[in-house]
Amino acid sequence: MAEPLTQKVLDRRPARVRERLGDDSRVCLLNSKDILRVLKDVEVIIMACNTRIKHVIPGILRAAEELDAVVGFELAKSECDLTGGYTGFTPDTYFQTVTDYATSTGHTRPFFIHGDHITIKDTSAAAIESGRELIKAELEAGYTSFAIDASFNPIPDNIRIATDLAQPILAAGIGLEVEVGEIGLTGTEKQLTTVEEATTYIEGLAQNGVHPDMLAINNGSKHGNYLEGEPVHIDLERTGEIYNAIKGRGVVIAQHGITGTPMHLVGKFADYGIRKGNVGTHWQNVAHQHLPADLMAEMKAWAESENKNVKMASKPFKERIDAVGAETVAAIEQAAYETAKEFFVAFRAPGTASRVIAGL
Repeated sequence: MAEPLTQKVLDRRPARVRERLGDDSRVCLLNSKDILRVLKDVEVIIMACNTRIKHVIPGILRAAEELDAVVGFELAKSECDLTGGYTGFTPDTYFQTVTDYATSTGHTRPFFIHGDHITIKDTSAAAIESGRELIKAELEAGYTSFAIDASFNPIPDNIRIATDLAQPILAAGIGLEVEVGEIGLTGTEKQLTTVEEATTYIEGLAQNGVHPDMLAINNGSKHGNYLEGEPVHIDLERTGEIYNAIKGRGVVIAQHGITGTPMHLVGKFADYGIRKGNVGTHWQNVAHQHLPADLMAEMKAWAESENKNVKMASKPFKERIDAVGAETVAAIEQAAYETAKEFFVAFRAPGTASRVIAGL
């Protein structure tokens, strides 16, 4: 039986969340630091969903409620920024969309909202300032978890940038993910993160007073879809070695690039210190499969004419996507619900919500 939600747990919600949701809200939007404090030593994975199209959100929530699973919702800087990224979401509208669905569905299980891949690709003042502005906006919106990604830079610069940008997150006591070893689009083109690189990075942050909760590494995964028959090169042995080297600092592994990974492989991830698993492109695929054929045809034609990935059509077509009919919305929600259940089971996530409620 699922552990009932208590006022004690609701009181753990960050102050900004309680301000935005109101005193009467029972939406259990928690700090990822609190969630990981309970689950970091349990061989389970928290699914974090990049929901570029809103219609999948209620289906994911329904599966999480049914299976008593903690879940995260996230968008990266490229997907969601002060001007709407390529999805059309700003931090404020994304927070509002997720929490509105949590309210309307009567969701009672703990979840978090994560600023994924706050990416800083170089050491310029402009690049760093863009990250600072986004973090400020996401904190103001009510986000309860953050990922600073300066992995494109050499480790000393990565440490310096992450230390700088982490300060308001640390001051708020919010969960923090960092990254070392750039995760690419092809999975095998970039050198895998070594144990030495990971420990050097985490120790360097610690010397600066920064103690992250999660570390993303390049262990061979890739962003985007794995194509039919394409081999999946995820080095779990290396992942486990890195985890064992850094877990004494209270750091667990965040796994990026899961869409298309065989479920039998996903099911092993938790054995190697992976506690957060990002699933992004999958939810876009679910939505695209059920959008009206004429709308999808226009989106694909637009992407081809602009020489862009079809995901970039999310923003220019957002109003039409959001306004699709009830039958389409129901089909997307149901498909999201069914596959979310599969992921939760593979991630060993059923029951994690009750664990968190009991552990706080």
